[in-house]
Parts: sequence; structure tokens; C-alpha cells
Amino acid sequence: MSHSRAFPLNQHLIAVSGQDQLSYLHGQLTQDLNLINEQQFLWAGHCSPKGKLWGAFKLFKHQTQFYLLGSPAECEASARELKKYGVFANVDINLIDNAALFGILTSDLNATCEVLGVSFLDEQNCCEFEQGIALKLDNERLVVLLNDEAELPQEIKLESDAVVFEEAAILAGEPSLNSDYIEEFVPQMINLQALDGISFKKGCYTGQETVARMRYLGKNKRAMYIVQGNAEQATQESDLEIQLEDNWRRAGKVVSQVFNRETNKYSALAVLPNDTQLDATLRLKHSPEQLVSIQPLPYSLEDQ
Repeated sequence: MSHSRAFPLNQHLIAVSGQDQLSYLHGQLTQDLNLINEQQFLWAGHCSPKGKLWGAFKLFKHQTQFYLLGSPAECEASARELKKYGVFANVDINLIDNAALFGILTSDLNATCEVLGVSFLDEQNCCEFEQGIALKLDNERLVVLLNDEAELPQEIKLESDAVVFEEAAILAGEPSLNSDYIEEFVPQMINLQALDGISFKKGCYTGQETVARMRYLGKNKRAMYIVQGNAEQATQESDLEIQLEDNWRRAGKVVSQVFNRETNKYSALAVLPNDTQLDATLRLKHSPEQLVSIQPLPYSLEDQ
């Protein structure tokens, strides 16, 4: 039996190159660009001047370019805004919407890496290999970007539906914004700080004032939670409601969601008030028969 499965990802890339690429991105993103190298990817947010996110990305470097990996909506919005201000710097910004991107789930990371020809040393989570670039999300998940005409090894089973990989990302508390939520949230509302996606020590960047105010003045009142429940069929929901005694009130927004037909589980990431009780009873607004409960996050939301 194969120890790994691959899933085609519906994600895009933004490639940034040119003489000013580092300094330009450093002034645009929440992450410290000086920490990025070819062996280390980090999360990063790209904000509007008001501190609202155009996207939350996996940021990595390969050869002479930086890459931002995110949802189609995030990449389209950020590419547009990066190009808008990039005319004042020596940078080239390209949206790549046809990259060969695959998510890999594995029960044996070492064996999967050996099959791929990938080698992560020490704390490294990004590396180049013969067929492309690999990002290690954790000990069970990889993202692979294949070179032109490269193919995955036959030992890795390729599946057509990425639901299981998307479910794993939700249960890991990793945000992904669709078009409904571009410029909707400040980075802390989708837990970007908990993913080490915000540097509070770097210099100025677009939206920094709002992000810093959320941290140092305690202005942020929302956070992202994992919610899950048994379900009979797939549903697309935008809002959650919370039970308060005998009544139901609006609770928050569903950021991403997935239905696993194998387990009949509905899983979602939802932005809720950050004082929501972990044992709260929640339901989907437009499918009120569907109850969900809050699941533990795999990271801490406490400021370090």
C-alpha cells in the first residue's frame, strides 16, 4: 500500500524578481524578508493601507525570485496591488495561474522524501530537488511545485479530488481567503501571528499601523477557530450562529470549508469573537439543522 497520496491544488503563485525585489516586498508584507532563504519558507500577509488582508501566503525563495503561494483570489488581488506600487521600484511581478502544484499527504515522511529525492536538513522546510521545489508543512504534509514537464513518481498515488488535503489544512488552522473576504480581516483575525507570519520587529510596511495597534493596544476582538460536525451532504455556508439560551444570534464568518464524503464530516475555519466559549453550540445559518463544535487549534493564540 502506498504511504503517500498526491492531490492537485487549486492555488496560484506570484513571482517577484528584479533588483529591488527584497526591499520592495519587505515594505509590502508582514513578514521580515531577511529571514527568507531557499531552505526556509514562512507565512506572510499582504495588507491594504488600512491593514486589511489581500492575502495570506506561504512565502519562499527559489534561485533569483521570491514566490507567494495562495488561493486564486488572494494571488489575483495581491498581484494587482503589488503591480500598482511596483512601478516605482525595479521589480517584475507575475501571476502564475497554471503551475503544477500538488499537495502530498504521507504516513511516512522519510520514505516519501526518499521517493521524491527530497532532503530537508535540520529545521529546514523548503528545498529544491530534481523535479522542482518542495515545502514541508508538517510531518504529514508537503506542497510540491513541479518543473515544466516533470511528473510525480509512480509510487505516489495521484488522486483527482483534493478534499482530504484541504481538510488537513483546515485542521492545521491554515487560512485561505476566497473572493468574499479579500480586504475583510486584519492579519490577527485569521491567526497569522500564531503561524509566525507577522514580524513586529521589522521596519514599516503597508498596513503596519493597524496591525501593531491590534497587538499593543488590544484592539483585536476576533480570531479564527476550527469548527467541525457530522453532516449528510456538502454545503456552502458563509455565516455561523451561536445559541444563547433559547435564541440564536449571529456569531461569525466561515472563511473556508470542506465536506469529507468518506467520514461524513463538515470542517471549516470561522472568524468569531475571540471570547467565544470553546463549548459553545454553533450552527450553520442557512442550514440550521447542521450543528458544529469548536475544535482545538494546533497552536497558541497568546502573544509571545
